[in-house]
Amino acid sequence: MASGLVIHDTTRDKFSLGKIVIDNKDLLSSLHDNILGHILSFLPAIEAVRTSVLSKRWIHVWKSITSLRFDDAMLYSGKRIPKEHFINFVNNTLFLLSDSSIPNFSLGLSRYLYDPSQINAWISLILERGVRNLRIQYADKVLLSSNSLFNCSSLEHLVLQMRCTLSVPSSVCLPNLQYLSFSGIRLVSDPSTCSKDQTLSFPVLKAFEARGCEWSMQNVSIEVPQLQTFSVAFWNSLSNESSRSSINIYAPNLTDFSYEGDLEHEVILSSPSSIISASVVIVIDEDINDGIQEISTRAHLLLRQFHEVESLKLWFYKVPMHAKDVFTNLPAFGRLNYLQINEVAGEALLNLLHNSPILETLVLLHGVSKFDKDLLTSASVPHCFQSCLKVFQFGGFNVHEHELSLVKFAMANAAKLEKMIITTAFWLQYSDINMEKVKEQLLSFPKCSTSASLEFADVNGVLR
Repeated sequence: MASGLVIHDTTRDKFSLGKIVIDNKDLLSSLHDNILGHILSFLPAIEAVRTSVLSKRWIHVWKSITSLRFDDAMLYSGKRIPKEHFINFVNNTLFLLSDSSIPNFSLGLSRYLYDPSQINAWISLILERGVRNLRIQYADKVLLSSNSLFNCSSLEHLVLQMRCTLSVPSSVCLPNLQYLSFSGIRLVSDPSTCSKDQTLSFPVLKAFEARGCEWSMQNVSIEVPQLQTFSVAFWNSLSNESSRSSINIYAPNLTDFSYEGDLEHEVILSSPSSIISASVVIVIDEDINDGIQEISTRAHLLLRQFHEVESLKLWFYKVPMHAKDVFTNLPAFGRLNYLQINEVAGEALLNLLHNSPILETLVLLHGVSKFDKDLLTSASVPHCFQSCLKVFQFGGFNVHEHELSLVKFAMANAAKLEKMIITTAFWLQYSDINMEKVKEQLLSFPKCSTSASLEFADVNGVLR
């Protein structure tokens, strides 16, 4: 044929890697360096640099890459890269790119331990290259220098997954940061400042995540006018340090809020009415006796801020047994249509239901703790039962008398109920309880809603 596409066999000629020839013209090599650099950016750094041996045309092409990805666990020619070779490769590559802008940088350090000064030197060099997207993973502990990090105005996307201590200045402003994710980091106040107040300003930030972090700072203000998602998991008890503090969040556009921790921090939202979905996981150490009332108060104040959410997930561990006032005197959740709770006392559940007038879906993950069944006899019927509750998922069903009473109460009063799903506790499969008779008893309960169906599922959620 006069014209045809030929892709050279790279197994026979290593220098023809990536060569595309049409009418004896190498079209790939004829592309502009910026285009080739963009293509090479999809490769790990070591593979991108290897293209320099293809021909004279390719010697400097790799320097046009827009993304650098270093990973010490990556295989090279089927073998692990020795630590010394990896360090030299990173140093040499950054040196050769000293005059280049590197918008995207990823550093994965999972195989070896490194001198902290080496890691800080790499980060400092990258932050001087106009980096926009920065991702660093390191398994060992390190004290991370924060001066260059909090002064890098080009950052748009920052992910730090490290067991490091990061000192935060009294005032931080990253004007272009849109996504921030911390994991395993201990945040402390900069010792060079005398102020106990910190202000973190991120004018265009859309998402903030902090998982498994220790927040050893006091009186923190986070100014994030464009923030939509806020998700934190803070555990000060990991370091056996008590740091009573407040976190003030100024986020008028926040829609999704998630908190997990031991309530060592008082979280104050400036505009809670914008939040549509909220998730709260609170775990109190069994050994903690002092301060339980204060923790109870903080839990109560946190819940009060979500009175306008549409979806609410509450996972409280050890809190209800210590603090009975968490669920009392709460405001009405006027927009709430979905409520999920891991375990709750009967009285607390009724309080929540009475404060949720338009609730459509109720999910109990682990049933209800023991309560006097006479409570339901004397209790008034929640408004949501009479007008809108459609789905009731009862998980962790143990066939206890108070649980049977709750099911009977719901079936007899939920006028709009469409479906009740009962998931039995895992231990029942090893017990002598005749579940068929239990089902017959449940099915015999009178139903207020003629269209309501009663379904049964095992611990894996398989309907029976």
